Amino acid sequence: IPRAPVVQYFQWLAEEGLEREPSQVWQSTGFHQPGAISVATTAGRFEELRRTAAMAHNFGVEVNVIGPDDIAAMWPLADVADIVGGVHLPKDAMVGPSDTTMALAKGARQRGAHIAEHTTVTGLIVDRGRIVGVTTDRGDIRCANVVLAAGLWSREFAARYGVTLPLYGAEHFYVVTEVIEGLSRDLPVLRDPDRCAYYKVDAGRLLVGLFEKVARPWPPVGVPTPATGFITLDADTDHLMPLLETAFGRVPMLNTTGLRLLFDGPEAFTPDDRYIMGPTPELDGLFVAAGFNSIGIQSAGGVGMALSSWIIDGRPPMDLWDVDVRRFEPFQRNQRYLHERTTETLGLLYQMHWPNRQVETTRNLRRSPLHDRLAAQGACFGELAGWERANWFSTPGSAPEYEYSFGRENWFANNAAEHYAVRNAVGLFDQSSFTKFLLQGPDAEAVINEVSANDMAVAAGKIVYTQWCNDEGGIEADLTVTRLAEDQYMVVTAVATRRRDFASLKAAIGDRRAVVTDVTSGLATLGVMGPSSRALLASLTTADMSNEAFPFGTSLEIELGSALVRAMRVTYVGELGWELYVPTEFAAHVYEALMAAGDPHKLKLCGYHTMTSCRMEKAYRHWSHEIGPDDNPLQAGLGFAVAWDKPSFRGREALLRQREAGVDRRLLQFAVRDPHVMLHHHEPILRDGEQVGWVTSGAWGHTLDAAVGLGYARRTDGGIADVEWAKAGSWEINVAGRRVPAEMSTRPMYDPTSSRIKA
Repeated sequence: IPRAPVVQYFQWLAEEGLEREPSQVWQSTGFHQPGAISVATTAGRFEELRRTAAMAHNFGVEVNVIGPDDIAAMWPLADVADIVGGVHLPKDAMVGPSDTTMALAKGARQRGAHIAEHTTVTGLIVDRGRIVGVTTDRGDIRCANVVLAAGLWSREFAARYGVTLPLYGAEHFYVVTEVIEGLSRDLPVLRDPDRCAYYKVDAGRLLVGLFEKVARPWPPVGVPTPATGFITLDADTDHLMPLLETAFGRVPMLNTTGLRLLFDGPEAFTPDDRYIMGPTPELDGLFVAAGFNSIGIQSAGGVGMALSSWIIDGRPPMDLWDVDVRRFEPFQRNQRYLHERTTETLGLLYQMHWPNRQVETTRNLRRSPLHDRLAAQGACFGELAGWERANWFSTPGSAPEYEYSFGRENWFANNAAEHYAVRNAVGLFDQSSFTKFLLQGPDAEAVINEVSANDMAVAAGKIVYTQWCNDEGGIEADLTVTRLAEDQYMVVTAVATRRRDFASLKAAIGDRRAVVTDVTSGLATLGVMGPSSRALLASLTTADMSNEAFPFGTSLEIELGSALVRAMRVTYVGELGWELYVPTEFAAHVYEALMAAGDPHKLKLCGYHTMTSCRMEKAYRHWSHEIGPDDNPLQAGLGFAVAWDKPSFRGREALLRQREAGVDRRLLQFAVRDPHVMLHHHEPILRDGEQVGWVTSGAWGHTLDAAVGLGYARRTDGGIADVEWAKAGSWEINVAGRRVPAEMSTRPMYDPTSSRIKA
């Protein structure tokens, strides 16, 4: 959740909603605003903080970049000798979790709520896949919705009903000193991520908390999590003391200050360090709020607000995909997987958040049929939803390993070579992780037409690019749909949204005569992209690959080598190309045939970083970056994918109203020619010196020879964000606090007429 709404809501909740209610007597929440400081001891960390500070301004958060002298003045107890800089948030606040809980409970009771304390929930009452109540040791409670917010205990409870909640405990340590004379209550919270520590005043004492790089999962693997409440553990001093020595080095007086408390207790962590919210796809009526990774009280105000709206309105009040429970795969509730991943996730909160940073634990779980062949060719793999995917290929004699940076990383030249191969010859991508659904049945057309903004009443063999919208016209999914037969469609969507999109399509079917099947594992996918792709494929098939026989947007089953494959003429890189959907058992044969025939056509293996750099030049959108539930096709420049004359589809009325009114923000493409600047995401966008949006995706565009970004710009005067308004402005992008000139375009900067795709 964006930080500013959470801060503003919590401040209102604590200062006005709870403590200043005119008609009620409320109790204090302990709300206090000492501010907070985060410090950096390396150039990379300081750039991360400066980039974060620049983004914070987009949400109205007051934040200042400061130097070592400023830090020493605000935190005189700290040794600043190794600090290169930091950021200060003057309005960061603290509350007492127990006080806030009791204040909320008191207010809820005064407004008619009943809170049953000391009541054990023993189970859920489920009727035909929907919750109708809960069982407790004091009787049943009938209800339409249940929120599972049992923290560490949520995973095993949910698993009883087949619900995936990937949570696991990690031991979290902090120490509290004896009373320190003269310690100011207004001393800001100090966060020192390079020392994996934070420091805050606690009733005249200092509390020092730790987020070590290698954590201790709890319980040990194979040991059931005890069904009990608050737990304290016996701290392992051999593990703890080296961490404290490092932390105390920032505040030397701690070495001679007595300790009143050494606390060790388990916190629930998720595999990606983001918490879990929303409706579970397995069980209607079950919502979840869990896995807060030691930031529960910080997030509580926004979570309560958002989850309440989600239950009442049927959709979240903002795009919450990053914390949506449906982002996780079923295998991720595996205890051994979670135990190993948790050794890493606690520490990731304070580790460097590099662009393209990859997790290091629980790797090589989901592999395409071509994984070993790609590894032999020097693939450097990234991980997404458990899938190992080739991000780039190393050159002979070099290691396929990341060297992280906010600038040009060690794979920059490799990416350039792959990029130019796609633009000038032909590149081969393994896209097997792409999600594939098969929708079949007499009512298949009615179902898919109802959820899709584009028209699905097309001839067999036609590929349609479309969005699935919500009632407000926001984009819930961005995908391609191919009609295979009168009663059969194939849906291709992103790997990360597999469970979300499957649940949406299944819900749309209802009682109609159709069924949806996930066929992802049965079909490998190879992308053959570039101006030489037609010649390469023609050398391996008897099919007519000409533009006349096989136009863009067509799907045909063809012979390739000695296999039958479904060839789809689509592209996500902006070039002539095909995606080949191959039965998994034939994937190796098709790959070998392509590689054997590739030399005359200068075929080159390419990774997902190249797909990104190419799609950025062509201004192709990516769901969860450029488009999502809060963005509609008109704002995103995707009105061409809406069948405006279609009598009915979800979101149609909202989109018609938007088309009539015009949009107050629009997605634009930017190019920064400064060779020292890299765009990643979240860099603020300025028009005529005024901040109007932020970069949603960025990459280096080798053909354009520039850092390329996409991002929304909003009119602040209430007018329509039309092409004329965009072209009339002078544009800049704030990169780590430095404003750099940017070229803006309302059309793709690369091949705006798509002549290369349709060649």
